Amino acid sequence: MGEDSQIMNAGTNFANGSFPLNSRIRCYVTGPKRIPVLLANRGGLMAINKCAVLLCGLFLALPALAAQRGMVRARASVDSAEQSTIREVVDMERQAREASIRRDAEFSQRTLAEDYVAITPLGQVTTKQDTLSARKSGQLRYDTIDVSDMVVRVYGDTAVVTARADVKGHQLGEDFSGPYRYTRVWVRRAGHWVAVSYQATVTQ
Repeated sequence: MGEDSQIMNAGTNFANGSFPLNSRIRCYVTGPKRIPVLLANRGGLMAINKCAVLLCGLFLALPALAAQRGMVRARASVDSAEQSTIREVVDMERQAREASIRRDAEFSQRTLAEDYVAITPLGQVTTKQDTLSARKSGQLRYDTIDVSDMVVRVYGDTAVVTARADVKGHQLGEDFSGPYRYTRVWVRRAGHWVAVSYQATVTQ
């Protein structure tokens, strides 16, 4: 059997607050492989009814093709559900970015799990209460956050996000502007997404 792959791309560029998807779904559609058949007969000619051969092959292939169509439809429904989940997570990332720039402590109160843990680029461990305090005091200020190269991986009610963030900002008067890579873990609880973990690393 041969395989023809079809790729559906939902695009990605999170710069300037635009949040389309970057999800690649690969569907494999199997089909009958063409096998050339050589017929020879010493001392005479052999006539082959090509139409009969083609019709016979078509009838034999129909059950397999019907099964393939059913398989592709079932997979498409699963992909559609996953795409919906990815859109929800991407929207949460957009809201998190905007809340960081606005220093929105209420957003952190609502979307950070009680056992939330973040690890800063310097290796410091911060909790939900630490994040709330930093936002309320204004000691952490973001001027811009341009996010790109985002990848969302979904595992049931858990989503792992990795991305690049080009940041301009200050903390306690010190400039921490530069490029970062971060990982954030979202968990869906009672129908709502909450962040349980975050880690950022300085990049080149």
